[in-house]
Amino acid sequence: MNTKPGVKKRARSLKWRLVWRLIALQAGVLLVLVVGLMSLLLHADISGKIMEAGAAEIVAGAVSRNAAGDLTLDATADLAWLYAEAPDFWFVVVDERGGSLSRGNIPPAFHRMAEDLGRFSYGEIRGAVGNERHSGVIRTVDSKIGPLNVLAGAGRMLSLPFAVFILSQLLVLPLLALLALVTLIAIPVIVTRAFAGMKEIAADAERIDIDERGTRLSAANVPAEVAPLVNAVNEALNRLDIGYGKHKRFLADAAHELRTPIAILQTRLEDLASGPEQARLLADVARLSLMAEQLLDLQRLDQQPRQMAPVDLVALGLGVTADLAPLAIAAGYQLSYEAGKEPVLVPGDQASLQRAVTNLVQNAIEHAGGRGAITIVVDRSGSIEVRDEGPGVPAEHREQIFEPFYRVQARDHGAGLGLHLVREVVQRHHGQVAVVDCGAEGSCFRVTLPLLRA
Repeated sequence: MNTKPGVKKRARSLKWRLVWRLIALQAGVLLVLVVGLMSLLLHADISGKIMEAGAAEIVAGAVSRNAAGDLTLDATADLAWLYAEAPDFWFVVVDERGGSLSRGNIPPAFHRMAEDLGRFSYGEIRGAVGNERHSGVIRTVDSKIGPLNVLAGAGRMLSLPFAVFILSQLLVLPLLALLALVTLIAIPVIVTRAFAGMKEIAADAERIDIDERGTRLSAANVPAEVAPLVNAVNEALNRLDIGYGKHKRFLADAAHELRTPIAILQTRLEDLASGPEQARLLADVARLSLMAEQLLDLQRLDQQPRQMAPVDLVALGLGVTADLAPLAIAAGYQLSYEAGKEPVLVPGDQASLQRAVTNLVQNAIEHAGGRGAITIVVDRSGSIEVRDEGPGVPAEHREQIFEPFYRVQARDHGAGLGLHLVREVVQRHHGQVAVVDCGAEGSCFRVTLPLLRA
């Protein structure tokens, strides 16, 4: 199924999928049981009819006592309806005092049972097929005058398979509701407990970073079904770490090996006769040398431990301005510095932060067109900006220019590593670097670092 670009598909909940599927399974099993029961009833020899037991309750509800304490029968609407449905209906009622009351033509087969009715409390009497008049019920009913034993017969008749079906439905529906309720409560709890270890895995995964290699997911508290996935991810991370290590070692070795031939080439070019051709060749060699040094800088960032100390951005910016002023002036720029008198302290590594700001100024010197001013601005909020009056950076390139070897134009000068090195340094200091709009023409690179807590 195709989804719209940029629309994230919502993950499906495992526990609710289990809940609804288990409820559907339970309903299916109960349906099969009901169908099987009905099939059994249809094929078994249980034909015939039974009397509806509600007649005993109707009779008990119509019995009362007269002034002498004897049992009498009231003409209730329910009793009238019962006689209309079953004109041959008969019954015998006995109270706890031994008093009795009867109506209708009691079959001889029930006479002895009627005499000893006080000894019975419950019974179902099924007459032979074709002789349903001998079907009856015995019930003990709590009435308005006390407990009554009722023997009734020839009332409304029910088909035995139909009665069993109705009874099964009365049992199945509450059972399904109970099972569904238990499932709705139990499954979320079971799934939540079973996957409690997944929160630890998620926390471990969030700590995985290119600068924090070696982190692995813990499979200690996850279900056995998930453990193979965790192990596969850990193996993939291990392979990535090995490949990344080989890649970094190759870059470092290549940079080290390039330094000697570049130095030899520069020496030989300096011995050539002065002229435009020599200047162009020396400039090309300088770019090669800068690329090798930047590759080594990236390697040193990975190898050097973080030695955080208070760094004053005001003093740092002033030092970079003083160091690069001759280079900027020689390239045709005016280099200026703006900062307050109070120190702006951030936690960091002095050398790497100075290298990052230096790269930003060198980038401005390289790409600002050889005219205008380059300004370094330190703000008390913990930011340092490098502004120029060159052509600027198009909006569509402002994210990509921090990628290694990326150039806005194919013929741009530089190796494409300086800004990448800046971002690596800033990220290691938990800061951000971005190209922002400063309200004027040109480029504005802003580095924001967390201030040192008092």
